Amino acid sequence: MLNNHRTVLLIDDNDVDLKINAKLIKISNLFDEIVLCQSAEEGLTYLNRHLNEDQKLPDFILLDIQMPDLDGFDFLEYYKKLPKKLTEKCLIAMLSSTLDFGDIKKAEASQHVVKLLKKPLHPAELEELLKKYFA
Repeated sequence: MLNNHRTVLLIDDNDVDLKINAKLIKISNLFDEIVLCQSAEEGLTYLNRHLNEDQKLPDFILLDIQMPDLDGFDFLEYYKKLPKKLTEKCLIAMLSSTLDFGDIKKAEASQHVVKLLKKPLHPAELEELLKKYFA
């Protein structure tokens, strides 16, 4: 369905959510590759490690908001300092189990976040989002 090789970086500290969302993404065939990280730190380490390897960099990041140590919004603070070759081509959707109005406003205020999605992921909603940005 999507023409190019697409990679998604899924960042979530909750093991069950990580497995469920990875399975939903796999079944939906929306991405060719899924990279799983169990913390914001692990996600940032992955991005920094592969900055010079375009084929390893994600096209899309699904980012949990509530995580210990660095939460999703903390991740965004570090992310926006990464090279533009990544931040201009990679889209981020934040994930939340509760759609808190403050989180919605904060996510919408970020130039890097295209949408705040409710957990668990709904493949049809994700597909619509991808069509909008990767058509």
